[in-house]
Amino acid sequence: MNKLPQITLAFWVMKICATTLGETAGDLLSMTLNIGYALSSLLLISLFLLALLGQLSTRRYKPALYWTVILMTSTAGTTISDFMDRTLGLGYASGSMILIALLTGILLSWQLSEKSLSVDRIVSRRAELFYWAAILVSNTLGTALGDYLADDSGLGFAGGALLIGSLLALVAAAYYRTQLSRVALFWAAFVLTRPFGATLGDVLTKSTDKGGLDLGTVGSSAVLLTTLAVLVCFAILAQQKRSAPMAVRINRP
Repeated sequence: MNKLPQITLAFWVMKICATTLGETAGDLLSMTLNIGYALSSLLLISLFLLALLGQLSTRRYKPALYWTVILMTSTAGTTISDFMDRTLGLGYASGSMILIALLTGILLSWQLSEKSLSVDRIVSRRAELFYWAAILVSNTLGTALGDYLADDSGLGFAGGALLIGSLLALVAAAYYRTQLSRVALFWAAFVLTRPFGATLGDVLTKSTDKGGLDLGTVGSSAVLLTTLAVLVCFAILAQQKRSAPMAVRINRP
């Protein structure tokens, strides 16, 4: 059975919510709680690996487990990117280029190995590992790109969110209006939703003098976590509703 969710509007809403929460939660650990980028990254990578083991061991799509792994990749990606760009001093532009090269390498290796980057149905363990590696790196890349747009490009947090939002709208228009590769458009949207979430998270948490709403990392994370939990509950209910008629047909004499 397929272990991944259907790619619908609900999927993208939950993805943006999870990536925005990853930004605010990552900043909460590393900066608000003053744990630091390195220790936060080690902690979050450990949690990601634990959640990933659970995801790899299951044989069907479990919304709560799947979105926990997504959230862990987003939160870990935030602190890993900050560690690279700030602690190691690589800077947002150099960090982004390194992560772009790494993501390109993962996707090329996946294509050469599996002959497809489609996420409609991933059934082999190798393809699943490529999938999660690409997600972790893309979410790390998204943080670096979001920080670059917000800090180095001069656009600010709101400007960066508006630019990425416009690019996402173009990808959506291409999906419905053109015959461009659906796989390419999926990965374009997947990568873009991370910097959108990063800049949106900064808009929520940063002070007003920096162009944010000054909601803080704690308040923003609490609201986003509650929202994501509600959406996951709806996904579980929808899955149960779809499974009920199938169970009736199987059990019918």
